Amino acid sequence: MRLWHEALISHLPRQQLLGQHRECCALRGNGWGKPHSTVNYVFYHSPLLLFAYHQVIMKEMIARGYNVNERWLDPYHRGKSCEPYAKTQFAEEPSNPLTREKIYPEHDESYLQECLTNLKEKGIIVNLDPG
Repeated sequence: MRLWHEALISHLPRQQLLGQHRECCALRGNGWGKPHSTVNYVFYHSPLLLFAYHQVIMKEMIARGYNVNERWLDPYHRGKSCEPYAKTQFAEEPSNPLTREKIYPEHDESYLQECLTNLKEKGIIVNLDPG
């Protein structure tokens, strides 16, 4: 699984959006630190970035009328079978990931094109043009 480029979140079909929520939950829980080629970059950053990304996913889910377990709104929550993060595990970030334009620096134009191609291969065409 992958974390979709942040610019695509509001355009994702239901299946991909809900799948992204499950992926974020898994990565925040026992999946943290387990290597997987498409998400390894997540582990180079503080878990706070994953929380910020997950917040974007959950905000979109709520806007579409889906229910979100409120426990996931807590940045320290890691699921039922994991101990919560200690505040000391949240490394300092250069800027607040909840307020900056792009959460993951890896989500650049090249990654956006990679994600668009991946979606297209699944039969999902996303048009990001504002017009």
